[in-house]
This record gives sequence, structure tokens and C-alpha cells, in this order.
Amino acid sequence: MSDLEHVHRFVPSERPDARVLLMLHGTGGDENDLLQLGQMLDPSAALLSPRGNVLEHGAPRFFRRLAEGVFDLEDLRRRTHELADFVEGAVKQYGLEGRRIVAVGFSNGANIAASLLLLRPRVLHGAVLFRAMVPFEPEKVPFLGGVPVLLSEGRFDPLVGRKVAERLAKILETAGAEVTLIEQESGHELTRADVDDAAKWLASHPTSRAAAEPQS
Repeated sequence: MSDLEHVHRFVPSERPDARVLLMLHGTGGDENDLLQLGQMLDPSAALLSPRGNVLEHGAPRFFRRLAEGVFDLEDLRRRTHELADFVEGAVKQYGLEGRRIVAVGFSNGANIAASLLLLRPRVLHGAVLFRAMVPFEPEKVPFLGGVPVLLSEGRFDPLVGRKVAERLAKILETAGAEVTLIEQESGHELTRADVDDAAKWLASHPTSRAAAEPQS
């Protein structure tokens, strides 16, 4: 039982300093959908996996859309803050203070993770975004201060074109993020190459906040 505003799963880590992967599913997924993916990406990580609070013809999503690729921007902003509040509440409830929170999102989950970076930049310490679009064009970019972000896009993706991926990368880089953009030989679907590349990328970054911060 939980008073947090998202149905979710939390899988603790045996390591007290391990990072926490915030698993954000695509349209039609749920809180169980990406748990195996999280374990493949970083077996030592804790997993926090919420279910989107919006239903589209019975399929869970994290925010509403008006049409394919056309987002309800007012709802996106509201749901982004709602998700950020959930993450901050979960950090307190599960005793995760001081841990690195890294979002791992696919499609709709990747889009709201990108929105989290732009609207609530202090919530995340990194992100792996599979097939992400530009959630919105920010009037003022936040300061992301070197937050590492991996964008893994599909060369033949009918929903997310190369120019869209490059625009998202540019926005995040302008905000100060350290962006890595990878193009897979695939469409919108998640592939084994996505998983392997993301696992290697995560392994190249610190698992704990203490390891990432310079010693005084």
C-alpha cells in the first residue's frame, strides 16, 4: 500500500549506494512492463516503475495526446509535475535520499522523461530515452549542469525522424546536458542493440552520486 499518486512497483537493491532506475513504459504498458529491461540494463540498480495515470482507449499513458505525435501540452505539463512529485515522494518513502535517479523511458515514457528534464531538472541525475520526441519547445531552457542523457533512436522509425531526435539533442545540450545520440538499424520497436548500447552507456557512468561528485 502507498499514498503515492501512481500505481507502481519498487524493487530494492542490495547495494545502498546503487542508482535507481525510474522505468517509464510506453503506451499500453504498466508498472511491470519494463522491470526485466531495468534488470538487464543494470542488475545492481533499484527499480522504481510507475504506471501512467492517463488512459487512451484503455491503454495507460503518462499524458494525453490530441493525435499521433500531437501532445496535449497543458496535460503534459501537469502530468510532468505530477510524476516529479511522485518521484520525490518515493525517494522519501523508500529511503532513497542521496541516490542517483536515472530515468529509462520508452516512447511515451521517454517523452515524459524528456519533459521532466526540462520542467523539473533537479529530479533526475541522468536519462536513457528510447525513441523520444521533443515534448515541447521550452521558452527558457533549464540548467542541467552536465546531466548525462542517452538518446537511442531508430533509423526507420515512422514516428520519430532524425531531425526530431537531433532537435531534442540540441535542446538538451543547450541546457547543459551531456548528450549521446545513437541511431539504431530499427523502427520504433525496442531492440537488443538498444539494450546492449544502453547497458554499456550506463556502465560508463557512476552508479552513486558520491562517485560522481568531486572530492573536497
